[in-house]
Amino acid sequence: MLSILKKIFGRKSVDYKELIARGAQIVDVRTKAEFAGGHIKKSKNIPLQELKSQINTLDKTKPVVTCCASGIRSASAKEILQNNGFEVYNGGGWASLQNKV
Repeated sequence: MLSILKKIFGRKSVDYKELIARGAQIVDVRTKAEFAGGHIKKSKNIPLQELKSQINTLDKTKPVVTCCASGIRSASAKEILQNNGFEVYNGGGWASLQNKV
């Protein structure tokens, strides 16, 4: 059923390794405590509630991959960043994304 829905709605597969090769920034929007418990090497921790105030710390010329614990907060972060002119991909949960980069 899920695969049928993906086909209907045209969900594209993202090559995260290629994005990283292009210089993508990984932004982990979990809390500082969650990030301290484990994260992707070279990812930047900007908790979701601080994203708008720290948006200028990101390079708008490079793609951004957002991640969190499950993909919900990273989806919100993606929307915020897209509305501010960034090329953004929701990487979902950080543990899953770690296996894709």
